Amino acid sequence: MQIHQLQPIHKERDPKRVGRGGKRGTTSGHGQKGQKSRGGRKFQPIIREFIKRYPKLRGYRFGTGKKELFAILDLAVLEKNFSGKDIVNPEKLIEKGLVRKMDNRIPEIKILGNSEMTKSLVIENCLVSEGAKKSIEKAGGQVVASDFQKARDKKSEKKAAKVAQKAEKRADVMQKNVAKEKAAAAKAVQPKVKKEAKSPEARPVKAKVKAKTKK
Repeated sequence: MQIHQLQPIHKERDPKRVGRGGKRGTTSGHGQKGQKSRGGRKFQPIIREFIKRYPKLRGYRFGTGKKELFAILDLAVLEKNFSGKDIVNPEKLIEKGLVRKMDNRIPEIKILGNSEMTKSLVIENCLVSEGAKKSIEKAGGQVVASDFQKARDKKSEKKAAKVAQKAEKRADVMQKNVAKEKAAAAKAVQPKVKKEAKSPEARPVKAKVKAKTKK
């Protein structure tokens, strides 16, 4: 059998009639008859309640800035890998393989843990929790504040100063309002003194000025 000898088995169909008012044929994608095929149809989708629970996407530029990368370490790791009076900083932690780079950057390192320390270590350029700081200082060590921590402290100080200024302004406004209310209450309590009507003799006599007539 050759290709030119092949013949279709099914019957040929007429092409679909193209209607007006759309790009999908006669019914324009609305189906045939019924309420859903009419204009102005509005139906609440079944999954509407699920869609509303999803958080909104805040644009394609949202969250594209540099993120703060953190690596967390425990005091027990420092106790095993360092000897007394050693300096602990991010560079040495990366050299020893305790911390690895994230996105080709040295991450901010935070030291946690409430376990007891027996070695006096000097911690530099690392964030340290309060419990870990107490145990390090108790063992004779030292914690040097990192640049990241200093910047964070400055921000918190600025915020605290702004909050204090707003509180002072509110207090001043409240005091002024209280003083006004007290003054108004005092005026309302005082008895009103009626003005005595002056006799016609006591009234000042206004000198009448005659208008000059033009000749």
